[in-house]
Parts: sequence; C-alpha cells; structure tokens
Amino acid sequence: MEENLKRLNKFLAETGICSRREADKLIEQKRISINGKVAEMGTKVSLRDEIRLDGKLVSGKTEKPIYLAFHKPAGIECTTNQSVKNNIVDYINYPLRIFPIGRLDKASEGLIFMTNDGDIVNKILRARNNHEKEYIVTVDKPITDRFLKRMASGIPILGTVTRKCEVEQLSKFVFRIVLTQGLNRQIRRMCQYVGYEVTALKRIRIINIHLDIPMGRYRELTSKEMEELTQLISSSDKTEQASLPKPINFQAKRPGFRKPKQR
Repeated sequence: MEENLKRLNKFLAETGICSRREADKLIEQKRISINGKVAEMGTKVSLRDEIRLDGKLVSGKTEKPIYLAFHKPAGIECTTNQSVKNNIVDYINYPLRIFPIGRLDKASEGLIFMTNDGDIVNKILRARNNHEKEYIVTVDKPITDRFLKRMASGIPILGTVTRKCEVEQLSKFVFRIVLTQGLNRQIRRMCQYVGYEVTALKRIRIINIHLDIPMGRYRELTSKEMEELTQLISSSDKTEQASLPKPINFQAKRPGFRKPKQR
C-alpha cells in the first residue's frame, strides 16, 4: 500500500500553520526539518514523517477550517511574526493558529480575511483571476476629473502599468476605487504619481464579502458567504484556464499537410 505523499509546502498549509507561499519561505530559511534533517524545497512527506518548525513538532492533523472577516485598525501589521510589535495575530488573539490572506498596509484600515486554510490563500490572491477589492480613499487635495481619469486608465508604478479600474468621486477629498490587482502599496503609489498624498485608506470589500463589523472586531464568514466565495474563486480558475491559448500544431500549418485518416 502506497503512502499518501504530499509536497511539504502543501502539508504545512493543510495543518493551518501558514500558506503555501509562507511555507516555501520557511523552507528556504531552513526553519523546517524532516526526521531530524533540514528540509529541502519540493520534498514530499507523509503523516509518518516527523516534521518540525523551529524545533517544535508539527501535527499532521488538519484542524477545522477557520474563515474570519476582520476589521483591521490602522497601525496593525499584517504579519504572523509575533516578534513584530502590533502584529495582527497578537491583536486578534484567536485561540487557534490563523494567518492573514494577503496584506493591508500598516497605515490602512479595513477588511482582511484570516484563516488556517493554506490552500484557499493562493486562489484568492491569484492576480490573473481578477478578484475585486474595493476601497474608500481620502487624499490631501481636491479631486479633479483629470485625477479620476488618470487613476482609472492606469498608472505606471513598480515597473508596470496598473490595470484599468473603476474610480468614483464621493466628495471633495474622497473617492472610491475597485482594484483587481494587489501591487505593493498600489493606491498610495498611484496617487503619489499624479501628485496626491493619501491621508486615509479603508478597504470595504473583498470579492463578495463586505465590511460590516466595527473596527478591531472579527466575525466568522457565514456558510452562504463561503459557498458563494468558493464558487467565485473556482469559476475564475476555470475561466482563466479556458482563456489560455491552445497549443499550435505547426506541422498542420505546413503547406500541403494532410491530416492522416483514422483507422
């Protein structure tokens, strides 16, 4: 009988320790050991292996999935590194190990997901799936039509041009923006490029989940929300796969080529 082998990063993600991406970092930092030896990237493991993180035994038992919506206050750092002051894990103080899905700038507030399900992280963060995130932003100068048009049409930052997006003015200094990317400090960099400074930034929606809780509080996602979220991230995966170009049969494109008859 074959052992049920899994890649180490997937194994760690399923135990609720971290996401696959974070697991890869832990492996690179040589903080993971397998049966007393430092783990290598791509290694496959089973429940029979003794896996340790910083010397502490990692249980192969998968905990019940946890999905939280948290209203992060400004000043809280989205990191699982508990040596960092005002880290999000200590602030929430949840009884089980959880970690954030993605990031929200320390200076920003608003909605962020917390989970122990490492597999869902990449599906939500995968940029090509065009998952929407909505923000309310306050800037230091009166908003103009030119500002709105430039923000919506794409701004050159970080060696690329931001995707076209939905932008709407709400008041003299406040606008709403819906992004389908997650570049580092994207909105702040976009505003800075056109001569504005962000004075307040609040995320109010991720995909189908809206911010509806007081600052500093969290709640579990409902079964209905999770069902809809799962469907949305699954359907976007399928759409993305369907949009991939089909392989070209260069031989078939040669002049005089005839497709052989099937026997």
